[in-house]
Amino acid sequence: MRMERGQPSEGPAIRGFSGTGYRLDDVTVAPALLLTMTQAMDWTPPPIATLAIESLEPVLTPAPEFVLIGTGTHLVRPPLSLVRALEARNIGLEAMDSRAAARAWGVLREEGRVIAAALYPLDA
Repeated sequence: MRMERGQPSEGPAIRGFSGTGYRLDDVTVAPALLLTMTQAMDWTPPPIATLAIESLEPVLTPAPEFVLIGTGTHLVRPPLSLVRALEARNIGLEAMDSRAAARAWGVLREEGRVIAAALYPLDA
């Protein structure tokens, strides 16, 4: 069986990690990011325990299928109030550590899924 990589997707791609930041498109390094299928934005995230839908508004229009939350070094469950607020908009939420979320971002965007991501610093 022969396997080939698909065509590169449009929009931001996380190419790796540099120190405590994310390397985008081999140039930019950012400590925390909000991502949509078309853009990457620097982000100053609140403590995960206080994360609310207002902090994610920049990535919720148009509505994604779900939001990947990269919670730092370890998985931390986001507040139930955030989960419910997203569910009220028919948007799912998947939380995982930030490195796993960055890798999932790449796989899911290659699949053409309409997603968004909120990535906390790698050392958070």
